[in-house]
Amino acid sequence: MHKYSWLEKKPNLIVLWMLLPALVLELLIHILPMLVGLYISFTHLTTFTLHDWLHAPFIGLENYKVGLNPSNPLGAAFFWSFFISLAYTAITVIASTLLGLGGALLVNHHFPGRAVFRTIFLLPYAMPVFVVGIVWRFMFMRDWGLVNQLLVNAFHVIASKPFWLIGPHAFIAIVIASIWRNWPFLFLISLAGLQTIPPDQYEAAEVDGANTLMKFRHITLPGLRPVISIGILLSFLWTFNDFTLPFSMLGENPSPSADVLTLHIYSNSFQDWNFGTGAAMSVLMMMALGLIILLFNRMFRLGRRNEL
Repeated sequence: MHKYSWLEKKPNLIVLWMLLPALVLELLIHILPMLVGLYISFTHLTTFTLHDWLHAPFIGLENYKVGLNPSNPLGAAFFWSFFISLAYTAITVIASTLLGLGGALLVNHHFPGRAVFRTIFLLPYAMPVFVVGIVWRFMFMRDWGLVNQLLVNAFHVIASKPFWLIGPHAFIAIVIASIWRNWPFLFLISLAGLQTIPPDQYEAAEVDGANTLMKFRHITLPGLRPVISIGILLSFLWTFNDFTLPFSMLGENPSPSADVLTLHIYSNSFQDWNFGTGAAMSVLMMMALGLIILLFNRMFRLGRRNEL
């Protein structure tokens, strides 16, 4: 009966034992591969040394010097891909936030068919990312894709059918698909945040003579700020790291206008067989995202301190 009495005396050990499976999985799935990738970034691992990758020549920071040197082709391509990824992520997150907030405000009030609208709004988020990419790839086909059929044949917005998946229009294509995929997440976050704002705050504001814009500015936005901030940060990280959607739409060799960093690293690693350079680029991307997270947290904390 008192077989596990030593655990009762030390309740912290129970917590550690319960966390142990998650810690082991975290070690095997995330930490260990990350450490292996970090090691590879310091080696000259190519197709010629892949057969014995543990003994690949150690070259120190040479891979990082190549990736951070804009005067050579690899470095210039890395900085260009980083810029494309930032633009792609920023446009996606801003548009998704506006659409998500607008959709949440729309269905937050009671009206007939509100449940139907909520379900429809969440459909893009429920679909697998690869399926979303394939669907939008078909829609952006030049000859028989739905986008060109609407723009050229139905509404006559443009005279000729453009190539959406190659050339300069490829960036627009993946941005539109990414916004369609990501905005329901911000919608869900915003709707959950709206449910936490007490209705009596709006009633008190109406008594004081506040109009709709004033209530939105002084009640809705401050009430949504904590959840919206987390939603924006998560959406930024997911979009910047997204490989599946651009790959399923554009393939292995995207146009320079849509050469996001994840596809660029994949191309260097698994097409050019420069695994060391690709690993170094991955580490640099991880460091850049870490810096963005720190800056975001600092801005959010400073904002809360100013409010206090």
